[in-house]
Amino acid sequence: MTSKERTLIAMMNGQPDMVPVAPDMSNMIPCKLTGKPFWDIYLYQDPPLWKAYIDAVRFFGFDGWLPGVPVDVDYDLHTGQDQPQWKEAIVHTTPERIYTRMHIQLEGDHQWSDFCHVYYIADPPTHHVRLSKVGLPAEPPTSWEDVVPRTSYSGVDAYYAASEYMGDAGVVGIAEGLPGLGLEPESMYEWYDNPDAVRERCQAYHEQIVRRTKKIVKIKPDFLLLGVSGFMISNPEPIFRELALPTLKEVTAICKAAGVPSQLHCCGPEYSLVKMAALETDLSNINPLEVAPMGDCDLARVKREFGHKISLMGNLHTTSVMLHGSPQKVAEESRKAIDAAAAGGGFILSTGDQCGRDTPFDNIHAMIDTARNYFKY
Repeated sequence: MTSKERTLIAMMNGQPDMVPVAPDMSNMIPCKLTGKPFWDIYLYQDPPLWKAYIDAVRFFGFDGWLPGVPVDVDYDLHTGQDQPQWKEAIVHTTPERIYTRMHIQLEGDHQWSDFCHVYYIADPPTHHVRLSKVGLPAEPPTSWEDVVPRTSYSGVDAYYAASEYMGDAGVVGIAEGLPGLGLEPESMYEWYDNPDAVRERCQAYHEQIVRRTKKIVKIKPDFLLLGVSGFMISNPEPIFRELALPTLKEVTAICKAAGVPSQLHCCGPEYSLVKMAALETDLSNINPLEVAPMGDCDLARVKREFGHKISLMGNLHTTSVMLHGSPQKVAEESRKAIDAAAAGGGFILSTGDQCGRDTPFDNIHAMIDTARNYFKY
C-alpha cells in the first residue's frame, strides 16, 4: 500500500495496512533542510514551501501530508482581476531580517500599508506587525525594492505541480478558512460592541467560502483543509456555533457529496470542536488534538466517544516530547498514541501543531520507526 493510499483510507475512517505517520512539519524543518535562509523560501518562493516539504517527506520517509497549497480558483481570479493589485516591497534589511510593506496605486495616489512583514534568516516570518513595534517610520519610504518571486504559479498550477511532485508519497490538500473572530483582542471587542457588523462580515465570508469550495472540489484534491490555528481560543463554543458552524456544516456536506475528504485543523483546546464536528457535520478528519497544557484532548477518550464518527490525527507533544524528549521517550509516546486510537483504523499518528526547527532528527526517526514496526492491522 502506498503512503497516499494509506493516508486517504485512514482519513476516511477506514483501516489501511498500518497506521500512517505524518509529523506536523509543514514549515520550519523543511526550510532548515534546504540549507538556505528562510526568507528565500517564504519571500522569494525559492523553492516554494510545498517543494521543500515534499523533499523533507522523502528525506525522512514518512507518509506525506501537505495540508494546504495556496491556489487561486477561477472565482478568486475573476473577483480580483479588475481590482488594483497590492505589491510587496522591501523597505529595510539587516543581516538577520528583511522588512517589507505593501503598497498600491489608487487613482494616482500611492498608498502604503500601516504594517509590515518581517522575514527572518532562520525562522518563519511574522506578518502584519505594527511599524512602531519594529522601529520603522510610519511615513512612506523614499526608496524600496519590489519583491519578485523566483518561481511563480497561477491559478491551480501550484496544486497540480505539488501533487505531481508528491506522487504516491502522500496526500496534497487545498486550504480554506472559516468565518469567525480573529486572534487580535480588537476582534473580541468588536463582537461585543458591534455584533451585527461581525455577523454581516462573517456571512459574506461564508458565501465566499461556499463558492470557493464548490470550485475546489471540482479539482478533486486529495483533501480540503479547513480552519486556522488557535481558532477555538478566540472563538469559544457559543461564538463558533453562531459564526462558523453553519459554514463547517455546508462545506463538509459539499465535500462528502463530491467524495473529497475534509479535514479540520485547530490547535489549542479542541475537545468541544471535535464533539461538534463529529456529531453535527460531515467532517472526515480532525487534528492535531493537542494535549494539556496546549490543548484539552485525551486521545483515548476522543477515540472512544467519537472515533466511530470521525477519523483522528495526532497528538505527540511538540515541545516536551518531540523537541526536548529522547528517542526512547518519543517511541514510548508513539506507542501510547497508537494503543489509544489505532483500533479499527481511522487514525494517523502525528504531533501537535508544528514541530520546532531544532527538533532532533533522531526523534523524528523514532516516531516513524515506531509507526512502521510497532503495530500493523
